[in-house]
Amino acid sequence: MTTVTTSSKAVSTDPKYSKLAVGIACDSWGVWFPDDDKQLPPLTVLDQMAESGFVNIETGPYGFFPTDPDILKKETQARGLSVVAGTQGGPLHHKSDWAPTTADIRAVADMVAPQGARHLVYLPTPFIDYKTSQQIEPATIDDEAWKVYMEGLNRVGTMLKNEYGITLGVHPHGNTYIQTEAEITRMLDDTDPDVVSLCLDTGHVVYAGGDPIQVIADHGDRISFVHIKAMDTDVLAETARNNWSFGQAVAHGVSVTPPQGAPDMVELIDALAGLGKELNVVVEQDLYPVDPAFPLPNAIATREYLASCHLGSL
Repeated sequence: MTTVTTSSKAVSTDPKYSKLAVGIACDSWGVWFPDDDKQLPPLTVLDQMAESGFVNIETGPYGFFPTDPDILKKETQARGLSVVAGTQGGPLHHKSDWAPTTADIRAVADMVAPQGARHLVYLPTPFIDYKTSQQIEPATIDDEAWKVYMEGLNRVGTMLKNEYGITLGVHPHGNTYIQTEAEITRMLDDTDPDVVSLCLDTGHVVYAGGDPIQVIADHGDRISFVHIKAMDTDVLAETARNNWSFGQAVAHGVSVTPPQGAPDMVELIDALAGLGKELNVVVEQDLYPVDPAFPLPNAIATREYLASCHLGSL
């Protein structure tokens, strides 16, 4: 059973939507890296998360927020925040990378499990560096490497489930080997449903040319966590014309504040509610780099708009 942290600010009062709990991630403050001079300070981000009216949060890159679980709990509880998930990436398509990637994922689990979090969002290996836009891996992998990748996901998912009671959610992402609807379907077909699930990122599905509402229809039983965001289709077209990387697309404003962009949030939230299952739905707008004055009012506007669509309440 999926655990959802709820509060008077986190859950719609309409029974149809009552199993959806809204939250926010530090990506909405332009945080992509553990340490970067273009990012706001971590405690400032926590202050603004609380000020924006959200309760549930996802921790983001390991090392940005305090990694000592006692310190993290002190800082979040002091602000009325609750950690519902951690995030970590790492290569798994080479067996030689299994041990260090598993160690990194374990470190995140050690940090978030004491907070009561029961989800870990796994970011697939990028083949283009998000900061430099340089190609760092081949753009495709062969069937043998894919098989190794899926075995690695199964191993990590088993470890998280057995040792921490945490669900692994694989997050489709631009410029990775798991981004299109076909790749999502292949990943789900080739992994163990008992230990590997899908973190549906609505914006990344759109970015890769897909329809997140169709993904919900096709794979609703495997969705354990949601990142809710919208993409500007005009900027997507420009991205294709200019062959921009995901990082370059974000810098050009591809990730937008709903109700701008796609998907349609009313239809999306209705589709999620139609699954009839408890889900954390976390706002995760990609904004690196960002004017530091932008995230707080933007987060408030996003929360209020989503509440008007029955995700969360005012």
